Amino acid sequence: MMIYKTVLKGRYYTAIDQNQVDYQPDSLVCIDDGGTIARVVLADEDDYTTIIHTAEQTGTLVSLADDQVILPGFIDLHVHAPQWPNAGLALDRPLYEWLEEYTFPLEAKFKDAKYAHLVYDNLVETLLANGTTTALYFGSVDNTGNLELVKSCLSHHQRGFVGKVVMDNPEQTPDYYRDESADVALNETENFIHEVEKLNTDQSIPVTPVITPRFLPSCTDEVLSGLGKLANKYNLPIQSHCSESDWENGYALETHGKRDAAVLDEFGLLTDKSVMAHGTLLNDEDIKRFKDRGVGVAHCPISNVYFGNAVFPAKKLLSEEVKVGLGTDISGGYDPSVYQNIRQAIMSSRMLDEGVDSEISPDLRGKHQAAITAKNAFYMATIGGAKSLNLTTGQIKQGYAADLQIVHEKYPTFGHQGPEDTFEKIMYQTTVSEIDHVMTQGVFAK
Repeated sequence: MMIYKTVLKGRYYTAIDQNQVDYQPDSLVCIDDGGTIARVVLADEDDYTTIIHTAEQTGTLVSLADDQVILPGFIDLHVHAPQWPNAGLALDRPLYEWLEEYTFPLEAKFKDAKYAHLVYDNLVETLLANGTTTALYFGSVDNTGNLELVKSCLSHHQRGFVGKVVMDNPEQTPDYYRDESADVALNETENFIHEVEKLNTDQSIPVTPVITPRFLPSCTDEVLSGLGKLANKYNLPIQSHCSESDWENGYALETHGKRDAAVLDEFGLLTDKSVMAHGTLLNDEDIKRFKDRGVGVAHCPISNVYFGNAVFPAKKLLSEEVKVGLGTDISGGYDPSVYQNIRQAIMSSRMLDEGVDSEISPDLRGKHQAAITAKNAFYMATIGGAKSLNLTTGQIKQGYAADLQIVHEKYPTFGHQGPEDTFEKIMYQTTVSEIDHVMTQGVFAK
């Protein structure tokens, strides 16, 4: 009989595809020494009782309470790490004003390693406490702070993807916060890649460096071309913003005569390792381009309300089989919880479906067939994010990384409630207070 590092005994929910969630009322999630789910054993299997007995003898059995369930850890595809101190601030301002008066001055502070450590340690701990086991981070221009973010991911055992933000266009970035030139930006990006490699030595969950042009307006053609080449040279993920707002979209058309997706593609920045944030204004040509290239989209429903200028058509992109995950977009998104973004994704899709202008007749008011369900949103928070980052996680399944959360139901049911009812209530009601444990690569991080 194989001895497992940890055996979780209890019920679980895991997405199977966009529309289906598997529920098992009594299972053993068996985790090996490498932090991988070695087996998922159900109550009717022959060795179920033997595995429990062995785990009890070895002190490796974790039995869930009746009101607890196991879920995959969530994957946050879009976090501006240095903006954490500004979460919930100035969301009533236009995007350009929000950037110039609030965001850029804050990000410039991350030249200071002590300040960066203070902020990033708290951010990573907070995200883990909210059930986020994997996060795709924008860092800042300065590598001093970026390396502190890498260290925080490693020390708290979060699966981190971190990018040195590149912004070298003097016409669109402040003189106190930008890369001095395209050459400096490219050299600093390459240096960051090598420094992360050093920090990853002997780490069970290495941090992945990410090529990170902030967005088209902040970058020169020279730097975009160079970043595309670096991504290819080191076979690295790429992240940026794409079709996020009328302003960004208009800038691409005015300066390049084409949409930002086409421009990024020309520079080799749309690959099957790319994650583009927001996409509220993607058109059919862009969507086809994303599908053809294997690009993932970080759907950030809370921040899109403030800065997206439109509702992201999640149902449409899912039906087109484009990779879509969820992002909090701290600090354009005010809350670090993916659960909150699950809820907002559903609400925003309902508004897109039914429309918002009461002066328009009901048959013309909305984009019908646009509403998503809790199952769709749960899929995006888990499998969708994992596919976007090409990770074998996001599911409770043999061979997948044991990135998990154990949550308890918030309220009693006062009567009969089926498994599907429980699932929906967990999606709508869970806060950080109901998340009891979080596990990454088989290690309890909370």
